Amino acid sequence: MSGAILRRVSIRDTVIDGGNGANADASEATFTRVEIRGLRLTGAILAGAQIKDATFVECRLDLSSFRFAQLDGVRFENCRMEEADLYQATLTSVAFSTCDLTKASLAKPTFHRCEMRDCELNGVGNPEQLRGVAMPWQDIVRSAAVLALGVGVHVLDDE
Repeated sequence: MSGAILRRVSIRDTVIDGGNGANADASEATFTRVEIRGLRLTGAILAGAQIKDATFVECRLDLSSFRFAQLDGVRFENCRMEEADLYQATLTSVAFSTCDLTKASLAKPTFHRCEMRDCELNGVGNPEQLRGVAMPWQDIVRSAAVLALGVGVHVLDDE
């Protein structure tokens, strides 16, 4: 599936276990009630996709584009999502658990009833857009520098 053209494809009630979908183009695709495990989706294009009631476990989604995508009832577990692009994506009831979102682009996404647990947020773009995300207190403390940047707090040096 590496580099496959899957534009506007509809995938329902399916389990995908492993494989390589790097650089696949699934623009405007629909994924409903799917479970995806161990799939490499580096650089995949999911722009405008509709993803509902889906689970991604131990997937590589680094450099993937979710621009304008609509995610509803989606769970990401132990996924690598470095530099993922969530530009104007709508996320409703989405959970991120132990995901690496380093340098992910959060330009104008909308979060409704979303959770992030034990996620890496260093260098995330537009951290102020995390409004609407719930996090455990220890994660908030761990990500304090990123969250402070998002609300415009400047950290003083200990001089």
